[in-house]
Amino acid sequence: MPGFDDVVSSGAIVLKKCPACALPFDGVGWHCPACGHEPRSDDGIAILAPQLVDGDGTDADYPFDLLIAAEARHFWFRSRAALITGMIAWHFPAARSFMEVGTGAGGVLLEVGRRDPRMRLVGSELLTRGLHEARRRLPGVELLQMDARRIPFTSEFDVIGAFDVIEHIDDDETVLAQMQAAVVPGGGIIITVPQHPWLWSAFDEFSGHRRRYTRRELVTKLSAAGFTLVRVTSFTSFLLPLLIAARRRRRAVDLGRELTVSSGLNRALLGIGALERAVIRAGASLPLGGSLLAVGVRRS
Repeated sequence: MPGFDDVVSSGAIVLKKCPACALPFDGVGWHCPACGHEPRSDDGIAILAPQLVDGDGTDADYPFDLLIAAEARHFWFRSRAALITGMIAWHFPAARSFMEVGTGAGGVLLEVGRRDPRMRLVGSELLTRGLHEARRRLPGVELLQMDARRIPFTSEFDVIGAFDVIEHIDDDETVLAQMQAAVVPGGGIIITVPQHPWLWSAFDEFSGHRRRYTRRELVTKLSAAGFTLVRVTSFTSFLLPLLIAARRRRRAVDLGRELTVSSGLNRALLGIGALERAVIRAGASLPLGGSLLAVGVRRS
């Protein structure tokens, strides 16, 4: 397998698939030269799956004002973003293009862009209400409304990611196969998911999760999709006892309460997250934790 530095994309040609006829083409816009289809645009966002702009009826209705505030402050969001951007830098330092599947309101893309302003960023999301928030926060970033089961790119991105996304989708294996097709051979995938089926709680039901993953399940599905795993580890491991206690104590979900942490405790938990990242960067694969991270390379 060639090294990642040898296959990093030049960004000169954008290889797309028409959302109507599925034929490949290259170009800047979304007009298909084969069938003539051109998706409508909403605030500069190409609408590639118009029948699903409001979801399929099973999506969690997250208040984006709460989530945006939490992404800026809350220890879980900040620690996860730092881990993701670290993984891009550690495993794919030559990457110049990154696509996020399920970008929500754009919090992760914002952090990736801050860490590497040279990176070409593309964000995709099923729900337009999240994309409108992302557009406000990410001027100049390409945003797409799309179905993750039909990613309209071929061998286009150096790295592709989905962060706490595929657990919401029944056919997660199709999504992983589509992500494999969209990344360059030798390019990377980074995935985070909730871990341990025995941690299932009312919060998973509120969030519209289809599953919590075991390590074996995620590794098996990524391998079947055409990726070679280079890193698999749990995270939020040091806080697992607190998570278990919280899940056992609460039944009804109050998202505002879930996202509210005192300043002092939040600082302490941020420190624990930094310690955990240092352990992971040193090469540890933590066996237990509320979440699971996997990094893979597309096989040639």
